[in-house]
Amino acid sequence: MRKHLLSMLILVAFALNADAQVKKVYDETIDPMVQIDNAVMKARQEGKYVVCQIGGNWCPWCLRFADFIEKDVAVAKVVADNYVYIHVNYPRRKAPTELLKRLGNPGRFGYPVMVVLNEKGNVIHIQDSSFLEEGQGYDQKKVLRFFNAWTPKAVEGK
Repeated sequence: MRKHLLSMLILVAFALNADAQVKKVYDETIDPMVQIDNAVMKARQEGKYVVCQIGGNWCPWCLRFADFIEKDVAVAKVVADNYVYIHVNYPRRKAPTELLKRLGNPGRFGYPVMVVLNEKGNVIHIQDSSFLEEGQGYDQKKVLRFFNAWTPKAVEGK
């Protein structure tokens, strides 16, 4: 029994350490409304859409997703070619209601949650990230399907 308990504690320690090594991507000091406005302006200039990954540095799954899309070459290319991708901080204790309202109240899906905005800043899709998971991470095929389905070309037929 002690060996089993010790093994479990070691596995938990490794899992926690793995998440601790994932870099923090949410800037807690910036105004998310300004961050979104700037991203929309940039997207409009570049002919792209905006993806807001809503979450926080407090969320292991948020950091895993950010790490996944950065390190997976195929996913990173689709994102870079089609989106202005931002990490919008969601403070757990004091959530700005105007932010959530602007983004279609995406928190109902849990975190992280991705909100796709068109070049005008309108919400065109909210993606529940649980549908993109596989095991303790994310599935490349599912993630690519999501991103490819919401590119400006796919949506607008250009």
